[in-house]
Amino acid sequence: MTSMNEIGFNYSSQTQRDRLKAIDPSFLSTLLSQQAVTLVDVREPSEHAGEKIPGSILVPLSKFDPNRIPFGGNKDGNKTVVLYCRTGNRSAQAAQKLFAAGIDEVTHLEGGLSAWVQAGFPTEVNKRAPISLMRQVQIVAGSLVVTGTLLGAFVSPWFLLLSGFVGAGLVFAGITNTCALGMLLAKLPYNQRV
Repeated sequence: MTSMNEIGFNYSSQTQRDRLKAIDPSFLSTLLSQQAVTLVDVREPSEHAGEKIPGSILVPLSKFDPNRIPFGGNKDGNKTVVLYCRTGNRSAQAAQKLFAAGIDEVTHLEGGLSAWVQAGFPTEVNKRAPISLMRQVQIVAGSLVVTGTLLGAFVSPWFLLLSGFVGAGLVFAGITNTCALGMLLAKLPYNQRV
């Protein structure tokens, strides 16, 4: 059972997953204004380049290395390290990697960047950044389905397998919360720009 203490952290039981503290956007804003926090974005470079919380540093989950997290020189640094992503799922996954590396206490932004924006706090937006990874997946998957359908209708019904394969991949991505196409697109050079 999770409870909120008087300073904005959610505390949970002591299982590894439940040692993760969740901080709300309002309290994070206060800590940032006091320069009492190191904010780590675990999204992919293209996402970070497109929109980010001012002052955050990038350590993408796909290449996450606990040694790259600046704990003020050691694991007991005086600044609180707060992880964030789009919704809080990837930051929770990054926290598990920190727990496995021996970090006892990890904090992440509850609801991620979405909650930050919804609460009305500022972000840095780069209009020249690549389009979001989700939109890239939608464009590629949709194009493959349309191509497979058209080729299946006008060339050979065997091309309909392409549409079926893409549809099955999208179902798998939804069930497992992993997207092979998204991971592949994230590796493209234009998505690596920060």
